[in-house]
Amino acid sequence: MTKADFVEFMDGKLKLVRTEYGLTQDKMAVVLGISKKTLVEIEKNRKSLGWTGAVALASIFSGSIVLQDATGGDLDDIIIAIAFRDITVDYPKTWGGKVWWKSLNDEHGYRLQQNLFSRHFRILDPDDRRIFSTFNPEEAQERLTELLQELPKEK
Repeated sequence: MTKADFVEFMDGKLKLVRTEYGLTQDKMAVVLGISKKTLVEIEKNRKSLGWTGAVALASIFSGSIVLQDATGGDLDDIIIAIAFRDITVDYPKTWGGKVWWKSLNDEHGYRLQQNLFSRHFRILDPDDRRIFSTFNPEEAQERLTELLQELPKEK
């Protein structure tokens, strides 16, 4: 998933989320920091939230059943995977993928997992810290292989 894909996805969910929370267009516009006119244009598919607006919608309404059902409930991880694409970063500790994740490979405590809804991949270290995220399965497997090769050899 690219930034453009994510923005388009969030544009399409805006009205559903607004309705789910029982917000008027006026109130939703205030929450998102946009004008009512812009919100109306987005809901009519004439304008877009853009990356920043899409991230704001996902973050503010991360508890939305509409968004959780459509993404597997891990919006932060999806945003991180997109935002840090091609950028190396030290990620914080996760819950270890107990919900919405399928473990594809588990070696020496490193786990390659795929989100059951968004289908993106991540690698967790033995302490459940995300060390890599991507939507590319080959890239995920390559990075896991590199990590395993860097481990000290057992005697």
